[in-house]
Amino acid sequence: MRFSKSDRIVVLTGAGISAESGLKTFRDSDGLWENYRVEDVATPQAFHRNPELVWEFYKQRYEQLKTAKPNPAHFTLKKLEDFAQTNFSLITQNVDGLHFQAGNNNVLEMHGSILRCFCVKCRNNYPISDVDLEKPIPFCEKCKGMLRPDVVWFGEIPYHLEKINILLQKADYFIIIGTSGVVYPAAGFLQTAKYYGAMTIGINREKPANYYLIDKFYLGKAGEVLPKLVDEWIE
Repeated sequence: MRFSKSDRIVVLTGAGISAESGLKTFRDSDGLWENYRVEDVATPQAFHRNPELVWEFYKQRYEQLKTAKPNPAHFTLKKLEDFAQTNFSLITQNVDGLHFQAGNNNVLEMHGSILRCFCVKCRNNYPISDVDLEKPIPFCEKCKGMLRPDVVWFGEIPYHLEKINILLQKADYFIIIGTSGVVYPAAGFLQTAKYYGAMTIGINREKPANYYLIDKFYLGKAGEVLPKLVDEWIE
């Protein structure tokens, strides 16, 4: 199999690719995320109930990101984008910004980013690096409303869904990397892409829940498997 520069390549990445950079996810241990219950730190209700606890959690994640680095899978996706250029699109469920750090440009962060926050009152946006994280709860400079992490929590609608749907309908190849195939709406992207004629490719350390929709599946770590595959695909 060889890609041509006219092929429209769409990639979806999940927590598995970030795990290879040392970042844990809530699926690592019985619904806990770094010893926090997901219901306590990743829902709108949790923020309404205890914003200080939620901010404490995301401040820890932000500090953790300062030492996390992109792994070979991230850099290989940059190589694939350099090859396909505007025909390459990367959708990620991750909120760590590692794809941008690796050099990718055409990235849709459907679950937002830990590197940003916004005001719940006036919706003003801030890079988290500009926010005083010494305060238990940071507040908006403009209207004094509470700031919250720009992360899509459980029960909220992900970003970019309309654009993603168009990309899936036009894709010649749809590649999923490090995703469980459990969390919707992302778990449904395979079905959409396949319905509209894309060849579907999967890379993961275990078979995802929607494995039956994958035309070619490669078992293993993305950082080990993907570089070799891309060398073959764009040779």
